[in-house]
Amino acid sequence: MTVLDIRRLGDPVLRTPASEVTDFDAELRTLVADLTATMLDAPGVGLAAPQIGVGLRVFTYHVDGVLGHVVNPVLSLDGDLEETEEGCLSIPDLTALPRRAPRAVARGFDQHGEPIRIEGTALLAQCFQHETDHLDGVLFIDRLDSAERRRALKVIRSSAWAGEVVVKESPHESRTGGGRR
Repeated sequence: MTVLDIRRLGDPVLRTPASEVTDFDAELRTLVADLTATMLDAPGVGLAAPQIGVGLRVFTYHVDGVLGHVVNPVLSLDGDLEETEEGCLSIPDLTALPRRAPRAVARGFDQHGEPIRIEGTALLAQCFQHETDHLDGVLFIDRLDSAERRRALKVIRSSAWAGEVVVKESPHESRTGGGRR
């Protein structure tokens, strides 16, 4: 397991839709282990592969003591959208209020290619939606209403890291085609 650098807003990999995983092999298991180590080190409740420069549809989560991952997730959402306080490891020092469904079912695969189905409510549902958005090249600031988005962009522009795009090669990029495209 390796703790990797987390890409920040401005890195093109965060806006590039990720590719489906087709090989459930040792390299995928290493990716899941590295994602998990990086998420726990940050610390965060979720981390998607594009956030470490890898353009594959994989995310990890750690919510209410439950640690897991989903490969090639497909979500089913239920309930009226609600404002939920949210942050993102790729946009440090910002919290905002996107609207999310209160319930989500994630279907996909584990790192060995076995089908999984995980139901989540509250924070877990929010995490599934946030991380799946990352896999689609969408950031949580894209889910804000116009007034909240203006406030968020003002905070981002005044942050110490604004304009700093750190692009470092991930050890997983050569296989996955992740990184800058």
